[in-house]
Amino acid sequence: MKTRYLKIAAAALVLEFGITSCDDFLDRPDEDNPSMSNYYNNDTEVKDGVLSLYSSVWNDFIARGYYKIGDVMSGNVYSGGSPYMTFTVNGSDEDIKSSSQSLWAANAHANSIYNYLKNAKCTPSVRDAAMGECLAWKAMAYFYLVRMFGNVPLVHDNASDIASNTYNDVPLVQKADVYEYIVMTLEKAIELLPETNETGRIDRWGAKGLLAKVYLTKSGVNAGGNGQRNADDLAKAASYAKDVIENSGKHLMENYADIFIGYNNCCEESLIGWRWNCNPDIYTCANPLTSEISMDGFGGVYAWGDWVSPSADLMEAFNISPLIDPSQRVSIDTRRKASFMMAGDVYDYFWRDKKYNNPINGSGSGFDYLQFLYDDNYYCDDNYAGIKKQGLKSMSGANIAKHQYGNVKDHELMFGSTPTQQRSSMSTHVLRLADVYLVYAEAVIGNNESTTDASAIDAFYQVRHRAIKNYTRPTSITLDDVLKERRLEFAFEGDYWYDLVRLSYYNVAKAKSIIQNQKRGTYQGVAALYKSYWESGGTWNFDASSCFYDKSQEPSINVTDALFTLPMPTEDAEYNPHLLEEPVHVDVRATYSY
Repeated sequence: MKTRYLKIAAAALVLEFGITSCDDFLDRPDEDNPSMSNYYNNDTEVKDGVLSLYSSVWNDFIARGYYKIGDVMSGNVYSGGSPYMTFTVNGSDEDIKSSSQSLWAANAHANSIYNYLKNAKCTPSVRDAAMGECLAWKAMAYFYLVRMFGNVPLVHDNASDIASNTYNDVPLVQKADVYEYIVMTLEKAIELLPETNETGRIDRWGAKGLLAKVYLTKSGVNAGGNGQRNADDLAKAASYAKDVIENSGKHLMENYADIFIGYNNCCEESLIGWRWNCNPDIYTCANPLTSEISMDGFGGVYAWGDWVSPSADLMEAFNISPLIDPSQRVSIDTRRKASFMMAGDVYDYFWRDKKYNNPINGSGSGFDYLQFLYDDNYYCDDNYAGIKKQGLKSMSGANIAKHQYGNVKDHELMFGSTPTQQRSSMSTHVLRLADVYLVYAEAVIGNNESTTDASAIDAFYQVRHRAIKNYTRPTSITLDDVLKERRLEFAFEGDYWYDLVRLSYYNVAKAKSIIQNQKRGTYQGVAALYKSYWESGGTWNFDASSCFYDKSQEPSINVTDALFTLPMPTEDAEYNPHLLEEPVHVDVRATYSY
């Protein structure tokens, strides 16, 4: 997508405050940047000045915590000896530190830009829209922070905290109050945002969809583990979600896989997203995730995700196994192939300039997974010519397909730019319309085990039927149905852990049970099975004695109630000792205003 919006993202960052690594947990922007007093003088500068909130401030979070917390911890991804798999993360963990800094930077930049915009010399409606975007992104940053760490400080105005020299003295605030602060922030964002914004930017419907999800999560905060959520919060979640579903005019894309093709970076289903741009001059504007999860040699740039793979538990949730003969495998859920690659899979939207040709899948244009693993003459571009293939490295017989752009030629065709290591222009969809549909279904179920409500069933059905064309509309749906559907729909989108956190607020026993019963181990013999299948031209020489799920390799996990709250970074507490104290109650609406 070659829109002006994406092309100017990098340039806008130069004019922005500049991300600094400050010696306090606020990771505040430079308030003394002299260029700011001469900026925000017209509509273009106002629109451009908000763009860093769509990319650069989130760079460390997506590279560090996004999938490790959202998918490795939740049991969707197998990642070797990662402490996120074994729940042994501590406050000195570099990924926790970087993720925290990134989220606080997002909040700090949103605060500062919002304040500068108050005096912007521009069309009032343009200023309002930009200020609304600031608040929506601020709410998103806090939504991640509270779900990760529980009680967190409230930093309403960085400039005033810095001026009063209190930026390292702010107390922890009870998470119920943090959620109320997020609600208040989104209410103001909705008031300011237009119903229709420029392509890729947040509009009023995106903020309403996020508020619906916030209310759904907030509903269980003070439940005390008794299984009952706040009925008023549930009703508000349903109301906001229904408003988006019925009145936004937005629709689900017809084909699930299309959401994750670069041409649809800013599709209408993407209500809120990080809009990356691999500008060669500014590193943080680009999407770093591909190198983390991609097989080396797939995207034409150095990557180290060969061993990062879908977990056995997620594969089982898709009713699929690497032990099944690919010619006999039935993948009725189209989300499976769009999410991860298995033996026998070919993709016409990856490697479009290439031809696959082998005795198993025949010939065609695009990418063949097994040929990539075993054919030395099948490579993404000349930079990888002559490199001997290493075969399957994944411990589950699959590799991640979602978030991938293909090879360099694919990227250039879609975005008009060349990707490099940890730098692509693929958008990250942070809130999709399908999420709002399932939020609505869960909110209507509320404190019941199931519902026969027609509108809730319709919302659930639209999401599931898109992926499974022969799926028959049910007469009732359960909470477990919705939770599983969310897992399949948003696999590798950094969200499943937060579903479990939401569940733990009001039913921690159920959340713990899900973790305890997951298959977090590996398969034995799959690499040899795949190699034999390839070399034989399609003969599946499966032997159950040598090829099986190895339960003995499952990590030992101490599953406690505290599992669902991550430790605060040690350095944050060193700069602000109040982070080690008991959280305080804050009357948010009496204390703060916009």
